[in-house]
Amino acid sequence: MTPPEAPTNGIAVPEETPPAVSVCLEVIKNRRDFLLAARARRQGTKAMMLQARQRREGEDVPDHVIRIGYTCSKKVGNAVARNRAKRRLREIARLTLPQHGKPGWDYVLIGRATETAARDFEALQSDLRYALGKIHSQ
Repeated sequence: MTPPEAPTNGIAVPEETPPAVSVCLEVIKNRRDFLLAARARRQGTKAMMLQARQRREGEDVPDHVIRIGYTCSKKVGNAVARNRAKRRLREIARLTLPQHGKPGWDYVLIGRATETAARDFEALQSDLRYALGKIHSQ
């Protein structure tokens, strides 16, 4: 498999090829960060709930980083169903946040029972874009 910045003809020209990753995404792992996001802005869609907060100056995370967390409760289903829902949330975040997310923000995606795993992938992406637009317009 060739990396994203590799040209199809095999000859790389640094001025013409975009970088492989333009925005740095980090995963939120600490409970404290999830709780801070839960007290901030939130926007629900049919397939998920989005919680978002703008980080403060004193935090030890660089300003250019977008942090993302994922969660699915047992209401979503057994471990297989929860993991499937989280995999789908991870993929839409990977595809959508570099263009529509803002650096210096933390986002938490919460899966909904039966909807996150069953919803069409394009509709899931549009749900995230809609929720990001509503969050950032406040």
